Amino acid sequence: MDITTWMTNHTGWADFILVGLFRQSQHPALLCVVIFLVFLMALSGNAVLIILIHSSAKLHTPMYFFISQLSLMDMMSISITVPKMLLDQVLGVSTISVPECGIQMFLYLTLVGSEFFLLAAMAYDRYMAICHPLHYPVLINHRVCLLLASGCWFLGSVDGFMLTPVTMTFPFCRSQEIQHFFCEVPAVMKLSCSDTSLYETLMYLCCVLMLLIPVTVISGSYSCILLTIHRMNSAEGRRKALATCSSHMMVVTLFYGAAVYTHMLPSSYHTPQKDMVVSVFYTILTPVLNPLIYSFRNQDVTGALRKMLSVESFRKH
Repeated sequence: MDITTWMTNHTGWADFILVGLFRQSQHPALLCVVIFLVFLMALSGNAVLIILIHSSAKLHTPMYFFISQLSLMDMMSISITVPKMLLDQVLGVSTISVPECGIQMFLYLTLVGSEFFLLAAMAYDRYMAICHPLHYPVLINHRVCLLLASGCWFLGSVDGFMLTPVTMTFPFCRSQEIQHFFCEVPAVMKLSCSDTSLYETLMYLCCVLMLLIPVTVISGSYSCILLTIHRMNSAEGRRKALATCSSHMMVVTLFYGAAVYTHMLPSSYHTPQKDMVVSVFYTILTPVLNPLIYSFRNQDVTGALRKMLSVESFRKH
């Protein structure tokens, strides 16, 4: 669907207005600075993690390949929402055109959907590494990793291609104001003046499916992992396996917890303020926390970082 058709369906509305976080704050300037610093931390933390993984031969394993993909998704997802929000605050504007809103919505849905499936792929990787260590190098080789990662990106884009065109073709005549800081589907749908109950039901089922498949894979994988760890004779092996898996489970809990609230709880539990707080958590805070969880809790990553810093220090001298 082209932009002209979109604009026709939005007769009288050239732009949406993003209400955003700053209207809710008593100190918008301070909040703007804090979010900017968090944004820089997220970009730098994930960029450093990607560089470490690609530059250190010790980190050229399937697990770190998937972590680098997660960092890439986090960098992209925070870059879709935060820069525009900060720029609008600095310039004193809050509008977003219909095409821009559609593009932002599509990219956001694609990245969130991709991350759902990537976390499941990471859980499956840990299952194979811990429960089937002898077959692991053969079954989870570089080609399989590329196929799994490509599948995650593809399934995420399917989510974006399914929901974005339908959402953006509804007529919007109730208000121009989106009670959010970016174009999220539920917030945009509230502006429609037509009956969206059937679409909302189908969207709910789609989101449940998008969550149910990865959660099933993750739950099954970690159930088998815990049983295998329980049977291990080596205390060191148990400790290492638990340390590796606990980092991933922390990320899964953070991401899926917020996703369940947003997409699976009934509308009676939702208010614009609550929705924005939850969205801040998994669109702004989670990209910052992921590299911290995977670096500070991981000796391989911290060792590679120390080695890289020592090499740089040696070159300067």
